[in-house]
Amino acid sequence: MRNNSNRMLLIDALKAIAALLVLTHHFSSYGPLAESARHHFPAVFDWLFAYGRMAVQVFLVIAGFLAARGLAAQGQALSASPLPLIWKRYLRLVVPYLAAIGLAIIAAAIADRWLDDEAIPARATFKQWLAHAALLHGLLGIDALSAGVWYIAIDFQLFALMAILLWAGRRRLVAPALVLAVATASLFWFNRDATWDNWAIYFFGSYGLGAAAWWASERRQMSAWLGVMVCVTVAALIVDFRLRILLALTVALLLGFGRRSGLLERWPDVRPLAFLGQISYSIFLVHFPVLLLANALYAQAGYDSPLATGLGLGLSWGASLLAAMLFYRWIESPEASRRITGGLASLLGLGRNLAGRMPLIGSRLGP
Repeated sequence: MRNNSNRMLLIDALKAIAALLVLTHHFSSYGPLAESARHHFPAVFDWLFAYGRMAVQVFLVIAGFLAARGLAAQGQALSASPLPLIWKRYLRLVVPYLAAIGLAIIAAAIADRWLDDEAIPARATFKQWLAHAALLHGLLGIDALSAGVWYIAIDFQLFALMAILLWAGRRRLVAPALVLAVATASLFWFNRDATWDNWAIYFFGSYGLGAAAWWASERRQMSAWLGVMVCVTVAALIVDFRLRILLALTVALLLGFGRRSGLLERWPDVRPLAFLGQISYSIFLVHFPVLLLANALYAQAGYDSPLATGLGLGLSWGASLLAAMLFYRWIESPEASRRITGGLASLLGLGRNLAGRMPLIGSRLGP
């Protein structure tokens, strides 16, 4: 495979595996297809139901790693206001996210005609859509329109919090120290209290481990930095053991050593993993509409056997990946995203121009 210098193969592989685990976790959690899968294949699907969600920790650590790379590669503070960066991140997340919400609303309306199941979201309201668009649905206690959309809001909160901390530091050493201090507070206190799970501070420990892995791999004293990171995390686990935090630490160490050794860009050199990693956000976004339709079709078919269940799951996963490929091409890819945002900007500009011309038009049409 020909390496793309803009891609990190190890990160793509981790994202691909994590996205597939999240997809499979949801297919083991919602609807009659999930119930049948857990009945016929209990060992595999009970495990996926219980532990598949932990793959989110992989995304959290990678997000922190890449945020440190993009915002403060050398551990420097942000000298300018973080607001433009936060707005850019919002657009990057929300353009494909809102398109996927639209697909989920349509899929729920179709599935609701064929299937009576609590997995199908209730008919969407404008208030509900607006809360999702503002990434505030979790904070406002509004029912989600699609599975996993809480993570999009958390990802945005995490990036915003990190940017603000790096800007607040204003000095080379103070800025990363603030990030790591807040991450430590998360590991020891906030992450142990589930009432914070709609706020970035609950997840900032894993995010901060990713940032620490980037900064550690930048320094000559890498072993010392990683040693401190490991000691702090192990102490937090001694206070309250959480498997998800152990997984986050493992991924952070893998990224840190991978970057220092050069494996980050070179391994694993597997084309399918690289491709799935590239479209992992699209997989995350569009698999739930496919899940709803697949469950409706499975319920209508009326078959309940290991063969029918396995075939249904296989076709559903394949349809999810195909939908993600198309979604990435037409909605999420940088080219498509620029085309969409450019079109929206043109429409807004046209609206402003028309609004500005209305008084002039009115004066010409007046008596």
